[in-house]
Amino acid sequence: MDVFMNQVLKMQWLAHLINTLLTHLGLNVSTRLGGSVSFFLFDVIKITILLCVLIFIVSYIQSFFPPERSREILSRFHGLWANLIGALIGTVTPFCSCSSIPLFIGFTSAGIPLGVTFSFLISSPMVDLGSLVLLMSIFGLKIAVIYVIFGLIVAVIGGLIIENLHLEGEVEDFIYNHVGKLTQAASLTIKDRIAYAGQQVVSTFTKVFPYILVGVGIGAFIHNWIPEHFIVTLLGSHNPFGVILATIVGVPMYADIFGTIPIAEALLSKGALLGVVLSLMMAVTTLSLPSLVMLRKAIKPKLLGIFVGICSVGIIAVGYVFNILAPLIL
Repeated sequence: MDVFMNQVLKMQWLAHLINTLLTHLGLNVSTRLGGSVSFFLFDVIKITILLCVLIFIVSYIQSFFPPERSREILSRFHGLWANLIGALIGTVTPFCSCSSIPLFIGFTSAGIPLGVTFSFLISSPMVDLGSLVLLMSIFGLKIAVIYVIFGLIVAVIGGLIIENLHLEGEVEDFIYNHVGKLTQAASLTIKDRIAYAGQQVVSTFTKVFPYILVGVGIGAFIHNWIPEHFIVTLLGSHNPFGVILATIVGVPMYADIFGTIPIAEALLSKGALLGVVLSLMMAVTTLSLPSLVMLRKAIKPKLLGIFVGICSVGIIAVGYVFNILAPLIL
């Protein structure tokens, strides 16, 4: 298990290879500049490899769950179980919040209960399968699993709250007036599914890669140029509002799990608390401004505000719980 974690997920062999090559080229990796170059190259290559593999696997799985099949599955369940299934379906959807909104609209227009569709909308960017593997590569198995469990809890509770508030009137009229055509997807062969997964790799990688470069660049800067005492003061144990600050800072940002991982890794290495780092990741992936702008086209301000409030409170609560559990799981 240790070999798998260290050499496959954490890719320690790659870090050693890059440091060896940079040293042969005359760059001292123990300096700030050398450390920044090493961090940047290692994280870009590692995340790119994981990204392509994960997108391929998730897209292959996703080929078995076209929107009409997901709607059919969701319509079979009611109450808590429906919210849980909605949240679980969210784990096999695309990697960013914006790409989940068209599916949310399709589910709502098809008559799926509003709370269930919001459970899907919350879990989709927050706890997809990619986040589980990437979190394992940085934080280890226990933290990754607990993160996913807490994310699903936030999604289910958030959906149940919205369901019980009876906010169907806060959805824009065109959503309910839209008649969705439930065209059954043609039976796909293994070759078709592989081709689809390959297309998704190219399409998603093209969109995501710029954010990876930005995220890794920020992470390299934090890791090698920002003094440790500054991070500890701002986001460490002496600041009881670190989780709230991280959540507020995360909302205006736009990235997916692949862009936030290097930033989280750098902050954690500098002394930021685990709960603070994970709250930042959740806020960035779930409540980005572009996704909220898109969501406003489908729902009215009152429901949008409730959605943001529920997610923010849930993310902050998860952050503080992780801070309490950190000594036990790190």
